[in-house]
This record gives sequence, structure tokens and C-alpha cells, in this order.
Amino acid sequence: MGPDFVLTGFVSNLDTNRDDWLVRTVLEDWNEADRPLPWRSIRDPWLILVSELMSQQTQMARVVPSWERFVAEFPDPASVARSTPARVVELWAGLGYNRRAIHLHQCATMIVEVHRGAVPDTLDDLMALPGVGPYTARAVMAFAFESDVGVLDTNVGRILARFDGTTYAPVDAQRRADALVPAGDAWRWNQALLDLGAGTCVKRAPKCEACAVRARCAWAGEGADPAIRSAGVSASQSRFVGSDRQGRGRLISALREHPIHRNDLAKTMGWPDDVDRAEAVAAGIVRDGLANIIDDRYVLPGSAVTGETGHIVRSVQNVCPSVDGNKAISC
Repeated sequence: MGPDFVLTGFVSNLDTNRDDWLVRTVLEDWNEADRPLPWRSIRDPWLILVSELMSQQTQMARVVPSWERFVAEFPDPASVARSTPARVVELWAGLGYNRRAIHLHQCATMIVEVHRGAVPDTLDDLMALPGVGPYTARAVMAFAFESDVGVLDTNVGRILARFDGTTYAPVDAQRRADALVPAGDAWRWNQALLDLGAGTCVKRAPKCEACAVRARCAWAGEGADPAIRSAGVSASQSRFVGSDRQGRGRLISALREHPIHRNDLAKTMGWPDDVDRAEAVAAGIVRDGLANIIDDRYVLPGSAVTGETGHIVRSVQNVCPSVDGNKAISC
């Protein structure tokens, strides 16, 4: 029976036999074919990095077709760096959280300029890339380079908290995730754990009766859920309808089609009677690098406006160092 209390802090004396059982049971129960994802068959670190950035807070059903379109046009960092941020934002349509598109363009440029076009393989170098945090860095290490690191996202954080009956602090949750990784089998272990959290040990209505590790799970669906407020476990999002996020999304979607004049801003964002709010939110979009203002028209970054009709013209490509360091390439 699961406990009706929640522990806090790192459990330093966890039963190693129990941990071995957890790893063995999860791996034996896992079937990769249950959740086929196109990037699982590759080890290209750039393609893995793109998949991880796209997957943040986004349903896989939307990520897969977007990823396939994106990597067909941008198979490596240099191809992104040669393009404009506007084109990356255009291909980001349907994924939301559009700042990730700007981060990805900045990331590709840094990889070309600093790492000679090759995605780095160390935690510090990966985390120095724009938009790459602890989870994404470790995911690239585990899934592209097969390094023995634990990948801690909301699904894994939820499993660890529930299985151990512990509400973890951030450092302790990552330490716990790393400690569980079976030597030489990080790729398979992390994939299996992510799938367990995505399909069985879900946030609401977890399928405890069908869970392979229920027999030794400290929580097992009974009592207070230790995953609430545990490190790595995402909190509930605020309401989207009527939010600033919705207005931002409407403006970015419109900018993918054509420039938006300042006079049309409030209507485009869904707030025709609240010009001040529209301009304040649009100012944030400009600060985030998602739009520029040219002649009172909002445009995607890397775009120019020509003529009275306000047609978009993509800017000329910039120049940055080539991957061999000897001559410049357009980027």
C-alpha cells in the first residue's frame, strides 16, 4: 500500500537491489515499437537536437510532421545558419512557443561559428547553446552520443517521485536519474523511462494497475501524490483562451503570411477594443526577437517590406565563418 505522506530531500540509502529490479523490469517491459518516433532510428546529434527542442511542451502528434519537414530543408546547422530567422519561424508553424525557433537559429549559428559546424558532445558546451537547458543537453548526450547520463523531464521526474515516494529537490532529482542509468545502456534506458511516463505513469489518472513496476512502487496510486511539486515535474499551465499567449500566437501566425500594420495589430491579435494590450504584447514579441518593425509594419525577423502593398522580401543572407574556418559562408 502506498504511503499517505510525502518525503522531501534526497533518499541517500535507497535499496540498490530495488534499483536493479526497477531498471531490469522497465527494460524488459519496454517495446520501442509502441511509440515509433522517426529520430529514434538515428544518432545524428543535430537531428536529435531539433527533435528535442520541438518536443518541449508539445504533443508528439504535432512534432513528428513538423520535424520531418524541418530536417528535409535544414539537415545540418550550417543550412539553418545560412537561412533567415523568418524561415525558421515559418517552419515552426503549429508547434507554439515560437521563441524556440529563434533559439534554434541562434543555436545553429553558434554551432557553426564556435564548434565548426558540429554539435558539441559535452554538457557544458551544449548548455552554452541558446535555448538549451539541462534536459535538452542531456537528451542529446544520451540519444545522439549514447553517454551515460540520466534524462530528467516531467515524465521521468514524475516516475522517480512516485516510485521512491519522495518529493525531490532539483539537484537530488538529477542525481537520482543519473544514478539509475545502466552502464553502456543509457539510450535504451532513457527511452524506456520516457515512454513509461508518457503512456502509463501519466499526470492524471495514471494506469497503476497496468504498470510493470507497481509491485515495488512506494506510491502505487494511493495517498498524496509525491510527484506534485517534485523537481522536473511541470506545473499546470494557465488558461490559454484569452491569454497573452493566445494573442502572441495569433500575431506570429499572421506574420507568417504577410506584414501587419500597427493599425491592424489589435484586431489581428483578437483584442480589437484593447489597443494598449495588443501593443504591449507585441512589444514583447519584438524584444524576444520574433518580429521587427519596419515603416509601422510588424514583420518576421530577417524580412523586409517593399512597396505600398507591404509585400515581404526576405533579407539577404549574412556572412559568418565556414565550418572549415578558412573562408566565409553565407549564413
